[in-house]
Amino acid sequence: MEKIIPNKLQKGDKIMVVAPSRGLKLIGADCRKIAEERFAEMGLKLEFAPNTNDENWNIAGSTEPQKRADDIMFAFKDKSVKAIFTVIGGFNSNQIISLLDYDIIKQNPKIICGFSDVTALFNAIRAKTGMEVYYGPHYSSLGMKKGSEYTLEYLQKILFSDTEFEVKASTEWSDDLWFLDQEKREFIKNDGWWNIRSGSAEGTIEGGNLCTFNLLLGTDFRPTFKPDTILFIEDDEETNLAHFDRNLQAICHQPDFKNVIALVIGRFQKKSEMTREKLEFIINNKPELKNIPIIANVDFGHTTPILTIPLGGYAKLHEGKISFIK
Repeated sequence: MEKIIPNKLQKGDKIMVVAPSRGLKLIGADCRKIAEERFAEMGLKLEFAPNTNDENWNIAGSTEPQKRADDIMFAFKDKSVKAIFTVIGGFNSNQIISLLDYDIIKQNPKIICGFSDVTALFNAIRAKTGMEVYYGPHYSSLGMKKGSEYTLEYLQKILFSDTEFEVKASTEWSDDLWFLDQEKREFIKNDGWWNIRSGSAEGTIEGGNLCTFNLLLGTDFRPTFKPDTILFIEDDEETNLAHFDRNLQAICHQPDFKNVIALVIGRFQKKSEMTREKLEFIINNKPELKNIPIIANVDFGHTTPILTIPLGGYAKLHEGKISFIK
């Protein structure tokens, strides 16, 4: 399948917000205000899809998947829209992936950005169209008042520019309830990434949220791991050592996993109680991972800040360092 790379953003471009999982009902007024200011500072115009409003689905999800799918298609069909951002994650974007017109999406490529549950949606788009998608902050993520500098820096590097660059570790990170209290924050000094297994690799990026990615196993909505795949995965606070172990094993059992030449793992949330020692135990007990470079504790996933990752783009790993390349 031919690779499709959406056009990069320029100042003055229009962005559309959609809600494939949970909706705006969850997002506080202060968070929305800050997010809208952030988009404006980047020179972007913000609009919301027709069904993305305060009266739509809540934390339990919608009983009307078609409306969520309609919003995705509305955004792709609108020629004036240059990028799509998801409101927030959730649990049910996989409900809508069979309701989309992938031919129209393929004919109207554009940036789509978000993380977590939208892994199902984004990888379905990858599998059906070959389009590069962006595993990065939601619309709501940009409503964080403090500690967003790293997130914004890499979001703009990826979405506005074609320049190759090395990704650096953040100086600090957080895993607190920032959306409940924007002032009461806990920032933790970042001790850096875990270079669990040294080596070099260069290839195509695939992945996302691990437990959501695994919902696609055995379906035609999961991208094939082509030769020289670098897998980027992360999981949220619901995962623990046992859950992560078996979810990772499920991917290792895929026939095309033999094409994965490196593994990059995002930072775990505190409730997961994952340590480097525990993670190395898991990895060392998987023969499928024996001879590939592995870097963990990287700045993406459900802690902040959030690195934007081009799924379908290219990465180079070398002795514990990561670069995004053309």
